[in-house]
Amino acid sequence: MACSLLTIFTTVGIIGVLIFETIGFFKEVSLIEFLTDTEWTPLFSNQRFGILPLLSGTLLTTLIATIVAVPLGLTIAVYLSEYSHKTVRNLVKPMLEILAAVPTVVYGYFALVFVTPMFQKVIPTLAGFNALSPGIVMGIMILPLVSSLSEDALYAVPKSLREGSFALGATKFQTSWKVIVPSAFSGISVSIILAISRAIGETMIVAIAAGQQPRLTFDPTVPIETMTTYIVQVSLGDVPHDSVEYRTIFAVGMTLFVVTLILNNISFWLKKKFQKHHR
Repeated sequence: MACSLLTIFTTVGIIGVLIFETIGFFKEVSLIEFLTDTEWTPLFSNQRFGILPLLSGTLLTTLIATIVAVPLGLTIAVYLSEYSHKTVRNLVKPMLEILAAVPTVVYGYFALVFVTPMFQKVIPTLAGFNALSPGIVMGIMILPLVSSLSEDALYAVPKSLREGSFALGATKFQTSWKVIVPSAFSGISVSIILAISRAIGETMIVAIAAGQQPRLTFDPTVPIETMTTYIVQVSLGDVPHDSVEYRTIFAVGMTLFVVTLILNNISFWLKKKFQKHHR
C-alpha cells in the first residue's frame, strides 16, 4: 500500500507542478494565442507564443516513425507468431527487444551522421537537420514495442480459431491476416498507441538530428523543432527562472501531457471495446 500511495502522490505532484506553472504562464499569455498563433519565438525580442509549429514538428516526426514501425512491426509479429519455428521465435524476439535497450542518444547520432548523409545522396535538397531521418530512426526505436507486444497478442489467440479457419479451407496467409489479426486487434492497437506515445515523448533523437527551428510545416526535408526539443533548449540554464520564457516549458509540457493522456484513453477504450466484442 505504501508503494502504491507513493506512486499516486508522485503522479499528483507532477501534475500539480505542471498545472501551477502553466496557470502562471497563461496569466501573461492568452490561451487563444497559444493555441492558434503560427509562430513560436518566446526567446526573441518579438515574442510570439503559438504552439502550432512545435506541435506540427512533433506530429510530423511521430507520423514518419509510425509509418515505419507499424507495417514492419506487425509483419514481424505475424511471422513470429504464425510462421516461424519456436526456436526462431525464441531467438529473434529477444534480439528485437535489444533495440529498446539502445540509448536514444546513440540513435540520434546515428540519424545525424549516417541516415541523413545517406538520404542526401538521393534527396539533394534534404537539409542537414530535418524531420525525415529522426522520424525513420524513431520508427526503428519503437519497432520492438509494436512487434513484441503485437506478437504476444497474436500468440494468445486461441488455437481453436486457427483450426476452425483451416477446416473451412483457408490458407495460412488468410488465417493469419483475416482471422488471427482481427481477433488480436485490441492488443495490437494498444501496442501501436503505446509506440506512438513513446515517439511523441522522444527527446534525444529529435534534439540531435531534427534541428531547433520551429516552423509550421509538414515538409520532412527541412529543419523543425519538436516540443521535447524546445524543453531541452530552455532547460540548459540560459533562461531566468520565474520568467515567462521559463514558464513556456511547463505550458509545452502540459500540452505533451494532454496529448499523451488522450492517446492512453483511446488505447484503453479500444482495448475495452474489442475485448468485449471478441468474448
